[in-house]
Amino acid sequence: MDVIVIGAGIAGMSAAGEISKFATVVVLEAESQPAYHSTGRSAALFIEPYENDVVWGLTVASGAFFKKPPAGFSDVPLLRLRRGLMIADEEHAGSIDSYIKHWGERCPGLHEVSLDEALEMVPVINTDRVVRTLEDPEIYDIDVHALLQGYLANVRASGGSLVTNARVSSLAHQSSGWRVVTEAGEFEAGVVVNAAGSWGGEIGRLAGAGDMGLSPMRRTAVLVAPPADVDVNAWPVVHNAGGGLYFKPESGKLMVSPADTKPSQPCDAQPDEIDVAIALDRFQNFTNMPVDRIEHRWAGLRSFVADGLPVVGFDPLQSGFFWLVGQGGFGVQTSPAMGRVAASLVQGNELPDDICERGVSAAQISPGREALRINAV
Repeated sequence: MDVIVIGAGIAGMSAAGEISKFATVVVLEAESQPAYHSTGRSAALFIEPYENDVVWGLTVASGAFFKKPPAGFSDVPLLRLRRGLMIADEEHAGSIDSYIKHWGERCPGLHEVSLDEALEMVPVINTDRVVRTLEDPEIYDIDVHALLQGYLANVRASGGSLVTNARVSSLAHQSSGWRVVTEAGEFEAGVVVNAAGSWGGEIGRLAGAGDMGLSPMRRTAVLVAPPADVDVNAWPVVHNAGGGLYFKPESGKLMVSPADTKPSQPCDAQPDEIDVAIALDRFQNFTNMPVDRIEHRWAGLRSFVADGLPVVGFDPLQSGFFWLVGQGGFGVQTSPAMGRVAASLVQGNELPDDICERGVSAAQISPGREALRINAV
């Protein structure tokens, strides 16, 4: 079997790494390097209690790989303990109870901490604003570069390749499979995997498969320097129970985001000044840390479909066209499981047992599910 994977972000590379175990894979990337867009701009955290039950199942099923990758996959650990701290003001204090009620049984490490304990972790918390705090001791930073390089090495070791500067201009289904025309030449394979991220809808339309209602959403981040006498490296990632703010250490500085979700066309996303201003305003409302200057600002795109679940599987109408899109903000942390899911479904197999045991089914993520049918053609 020959397989073309369109997109060299973490979705495409993890799938390619797993598919290469039984097929020859060519990964086509529109940019000059892999992971230029969403993957390369991600906060890259491993958080089990995240988004919804399907994402939880895929995340937990990825944990063993992250904690103990296969021999030779990476020379460095893929995870580094970060921890998490949820903060709540008076208006959203009840969200702490709701969060524990929903996630506590599956994530028993979650526990409320006093404001004094929270201040030991993050000394700049504004206790005039924050009234309750919750710690998650099992949040980790993910080494995205090592993860991508491990999967790429798997592809190359199996005789596959990565072709950059290969933006797709057309796809045509023929008797032998698919012909994909790109700026770097033409390629043919029996199966095409659409892992094009925010461009996934465009690739779907080129293939005559519609766009599944895939919607790219812009998210903004800024990098700010703490005062010279403040060491932030051991701080947890902090997120607001009411939404609209999170911040985490990043190379001795703090990455701050307003957790925005602004609709966007597929593009090289750039931050909007109003979103940068909102991020800093919220940060300074919930902390006592002054911000003298912005070191860097950027934006990335996270793509969703109507029900917030990923879309993984063969198109119900276009033979050999496989969807692997809609991973929102959870693509990196679920990538080991998603790669295995994609590989199983490409072969026509059931999902791996450990993933099914965590409540994830092929029907929930299928391109043919009811929530997507209106956009399927």
